[in-house]
Amino acid sequence: MMRSFEELVAEADSVSVDGWDFSWLDGRATEQRPSWGYQRAMGERWARASAALDIQTGGGEVLAAAPVVPPVAVATESWPPNVAKATRLLHPRGIVLVADQDDPPLPFADAAFDLVTSRHPVRTWWDEIARVLQPGGTYFSQQVGPASVFEVVEYFLGPQPERSRRGRHPDDARKAAEAAGLEVVDLRAETLRTEFFDIGAVVYFLRKVIWMVPGFTVEQYRERLRELDRQIRGDGPFVAHTTRFLIEARKAG
Repeated sequence: MMRSFEELVAEADSVSVDGWDFSWLDGRATEQRPSWGYQRAMGERWARASAALDIQTGGGEVLAAAPVVPPVAVATESWPPNVAKATRLLHPRGIVLVADQDDPPLPFADAAFDLVTSRHPVRTWWDEIARVLQPGGTYFSQQVGPASVFEVVEYFLGPQPERSRRGRHPDDARKAAEAAGLEVVDLRAETLRTEFFDIGAVVYFLRKVIWMVPGFTVEQYRERLRELDRQIRGDGPFVAHTTRFLIEARKAG
């Protein structure tokens, strides 16, 4: 028997959303994973690097799982709770955490790294990535694609304009990378199924992924949440679709 609306919402509204660990959603939501296995592929590249940078590392959870850390290993993050968590996770691995504002310029010298990685960056500063890469160096990133989980976004905000729906398109990423002087050597995109099994999972997701419904609070959207709770109880999981793309770009040697 599913707990009451009030119980589910109160719990999800009070739990910590620090870091980038979504294990609280285990059994409450599912997200299909891309076929390319970013964490494994990223770890393989870190193992071969001599100097690597991970941009917008979040709480450091993905990077901390890398099997091998290169001699020079650095990560950046801007959100204070994530900075604290990433520091705790990454420093024991020999990875330096640099707190920055996620705005250019990156706080590193030209040609400082032979590998730059990033999982789900909010924004990709292509010119800065090209600047800090050594000749022959590589940028490797999994990114959120266009209209990702927009079933959730539009449930709360209504239909979004085509410009918003097309934002973060992989074709635009290719053009931006090439404009910065990088050669795109791999670009793949997938649409993946996401399911929310109770209203608490939706609340937690929107509190954690704050750009989906900017300024989201339970009080502001309580009635809409209540309607969605009734829908889930009557019709089953709320289904959305996540979009992801993988891009690998190389700086000329």
